[in-house]
Amino acid sequence: MTLYHPVYRPGTPKSAPYITADGAKSLRSELYQLWKIERPKVTQIVHEAAKNGDRSENGDYIYGKHRLREIDRRVRYLTKRIETATVVEKLPSDPSRVFFAAFVTLEDQARKQFEYRLVGADEINTQKNWISIDSPIARALVGKKINDTVITETPAGTRELTILNIRYQ
Repeated sequence: MTLYHPVYRPGTPKSAPYITADGAKSLRSELYQLWKIERPKVTQIVHEAAKNGDRSENGDYIYGKHRLREIDRRVRYLTKRIETATVVEKLPSDPSRVFFAAFVTLEDQARKQFEYRLVGADEINTQKNWISIDSPIARALVGKKINDTVITETPAGTRELTILNIRYQ
């Protein structure tokens, strides 16, 4: 008799519980969209497909059940995240330093300038250069001020970055 041994998967590191007000609004909007609009439509499709008999070869039924599981999984995640997230709406007491939700203009060793925004894990957006507050670069920047230089390890190697500007929305 062979016993089933599940493969060990280490848990994902816990992310900071912070989220911007816009990020929280976006999560609530996604939750509403999934629960009130998409799920009822998919449920109706599955209901109609179930009436057609043999479910083993019914694509609408199989896909619909799969999509319902995906929706329910995401709804559970969003509900829990919205309940536990700390929405940061106020400016920090010292806006001359880098904290959560800051837009930070940096310059690297090659004199190339770019701007990052430090956001929660649910708000990461590579097109906008919004990075997680838990990322190595963000952790190095927190608490620093204009003209400070930070050295951080990234997947691309060691980076030396100088803070040129800090602003909050």
